[in-house]
Amino acid sequence: MSSLNIIKQSPQHFVIDGDLTFATIDKQTLKSFSFLNGTKEVTIDLSGVSSTDSAGLALMIEWIKYSRHNRTQLTFKNIPEQLLNLAKLSGFDQSSHFVVQADQS
Repeated sequence: MSSLNIIKQSPQHFVIDGDLTFATIDKQTLKSFSFLNGTKEVTIDLSGVSSTDSAGLALMIEWIKYSRHNRTQLTFKNIPEQLLNLAKLSGFDQSSHFVVQADQS
């Protein structure tokens, strides 16, 4: 298990690194939404997520709700397949927050 880190690349771009699971998401993570403040658009890159479960999706939904309340356009990119499959089960993959890139091979 690797810890969950939110890495600031720029004021509008963040990378999530580590596990996005019940074991790594704690109350401090839930309170650390301040990175969504101060800008009108935020992109969260999930390419560094090594493992995820439904807690990861729940956290993403909380980020979406928080960003809506604060009128911030939030976009997720490089969503791990496991997390995207969970989102599909609940219909969240149809949200404008999810960017699914086509293979560029």
